[in-house]
Amino acid sequence: MKLKPLGRTGVSVSELCFGTMSFGGDADEATSAAMYKATRDAGINFYDCADQYNKGKSEEILGALMRGHRNELVVTTKCFNSTGDDVNARGTSRRHVIRAVEASLKRLQTDRVEVFFLHHYDKRTPLEESVRALEDLVRSGKVLYPALSNWSAWQAQRAVDLQERHNWARLQVLQPMYSLVKRQAEVELLPMAEANGIGVIPYSPAAAGILSGKYAGNATGRLKTNKMYETRYSEPWMFEVAEKFVAFCKQRSLHPVSTAVAWVGAHPAITAPIVGARSLEQLQDSLNSVRIEMTPALRAEIATLSPTPAPATDRLEELKAPKA
Repeated sequence: MKLKPLGRTGVSVSELCFGTMSFGGDADEATSAAMYKATRDAGINFYDCADQYNKGKSEEILGALMRGHRNELVVTTKCFNSTGDDVNARGTSRRHVIRAVEASLKRLQTDRVEVFFLHHYDKRTPLEESVRALEDLVRSGKVLYPALSNWSAWQAQRAVDLQERHNWARLQVLQPMYSLVKRQAEVELLPMAEANGIGVIPYSPAAAGILSGKYAGNATGRLKTNKMYETRYSEPWMFEVAEKFVAFCKQRSLHPVSTAVAWVGAHPAITAPIVGARSLEQLQDSLNSVRIEMTPALRAEIATLSPTPAPATDRLEELKAPKA
């Protein structure tokens, strides 16, 4: 497992980040512990969580598992979505952000998290209020590096501009969705991150299992049991891309999940794809991604299997124009 720099933090993280969303949900405590051990044995030191995952249970399990070697790890968590009956237990108001971090630290049994994400952009709260809350947490030592998840490029750039204007701790990590069938991040978000030296740890590199090819049969999964995922991956062309991708991998004796993760990780703006699993068997396919030699030529060939998103200007001719 290679190490990579995390933004401009000076911190080194594994080239894969393990997402703990299944802890306490699809994965019981025993399975969670087995997967955690497998990731540590593979060389992963980077773990992603959120307060909403299984109503805080994911944080509790991760906190117990990392006891005794906490200082060897880089840990993230997030807040935004509702975590209780209180009407204000949601969003990115300073009130909620501060309280959410304090609650997460208790569940994680730690005094700080390295990376803290605002999980979504909050239209109801002034951006300066939300970003100042991150600054307060950095100054208190409870958060080391501010981060944003599911924000657009213009929203993230506004946050950076505010931080620089006020000399606040700077945005260091972004977490977008990115895969062969979800490539919108290529248009503005990834170039914005590269220009600012911001680390990127994308989620769903295998597109919730679509790129494994399992939905070509009668397999069950989140797309058939979760309305959010069903809506997110509802376009027929996505399954057509998956069919071509799986056939491509079969011809080259490549595992589709391993290849999907490696394809995401090979983008120059990406620090570490987030991989998750419900079982050890599922996890191993993602861990094997680091064994694939994803050359620029191979990556480009795979990219032709899915539509290239239009440039930010929507001038399609720019995609074919020679680079200056």
